[in-house]
Amino acid sequence: MSNKPLPILPGQTLGILGGGQLGRMFVTAARTLGYRIAVLDPDPDSPAGRIADLHIRADYTDAAALAQLAACCAAVTTEFENVPAASLIALATRCRVAPGADAVAIVQDRAREKSWLAGHGFATAPFALIEDATQVDAALATTGAPAVLKVARLGYDGKGQARVDSREDARAAFHAFGGVACVLEGWVRLEREVSVVLARNDSGECACFPAAENRHTNGILDVSRVPARLSPELARAAETQTRAIADALAYVGVMAVEFFVADGRLLVNEIAPRPHNSGHYTLDACLTDQFEQQVRALCGLPLGATRLLSPVAMVNLLGERWQHGEPAWGKLFAQPNVKLHLYGKTAARPGRKMGHFNVLDADVEAAQQLAESLRDAL
Repeated sequence: MSNKPLPILPGQTLGILGGGQLGRMFVTAARTLGYRIAVLDPDPDSPAGRIADLHIRADYTDAAALAQLAACCAAVTTEFENVPAASLIALATRCRVAPGADAVAIVQDRAREKSWLAGHGFATAPFALIEDATQVDAALATTGAPAVLKVARLGYDGKGQARVDSREDARAAFHAFGGVACVLEGWVRLEREVSVVLARNDSGECACFPAAENRHTNGILDVSRVPARLSPELARAAETQTRAIADALAYVGVMAVEFFVADGRLLVNEIAPRPHNSGHYTLDACLTDQFEQQVRALCGLPLGATRLLSPVAMVNLLGERWQHGEPAWGKLFAQPNVKLHLYGKTAARPGRKMGHFNVLDADVEAAQQLAESLRDAL
């Protein structure tokens, strides 16, 4: 790794692998702080690439592109977990990379992630690993039915997942996924889903954002509310477990941990080695947002305060909202406590994240009610 001293101060160039909406919000935060930005993304129309100082249009495994990125950047991060670990390793020989390849390699593979969590004593839903068709029946015997079959790699936002209620369902789903490695997870009596976004620096200092309570539709986050409906004890436990996971991974950067709340206890669902959709509320409701925090951790700066300034509800805006033309933005702008964030994507498709809005109110119930009514009005 480059021996460039920390902190890396404004005026230098930072790099990011991935040019989607998370990358775009990182670029905005970094440029606000005075950094130049280089984006590596093969999409010529990527949201982050369009506003970066340099957009390298190449595959994430392109050796020449990686060398170009490393040569111009003091430090490089990533906006998504499926970036090839080998690319992070190659970059790390020439510049600072955070998070590191070891941590990303664990969490980008569900099978490896679940095994790692269990091996480190973190509670999860019952699960079994499936590498070939002969293991399907035994896996279902371990988890019981109903269960959820998930591909180990490259699944997100509900893709690569199927509910199974019998051996026949499990076999059919495994076959439909192409016989790739999968994780079978047992069904739990879900009370709610929550997530904690955290930043951790090189010295092990951590800063947690308040837990968000999340509701999903068709596997995609629909609404988050903060504060979450958690007892003080469970809220502290969620933060403690998130810190413990970050410490065990020796993680540097921003990460999120998703939890199920079932039978009054926390079960770890997934780890995301990047800023998280459920953390978008921080853009308007916290003293420091998750993307500024990503810049700070990457550059070795002191972490910012994560204090919640107002209760908030966040709504995802998916491509379906555009099926009859541009949404009725005037209904949002008519509300003085609503903040709209659009991601600069040119093509709206069903299920594609096009933007989000935050509703701030002293009463979180009122914030959520207004957020949902505005969502429906669009």
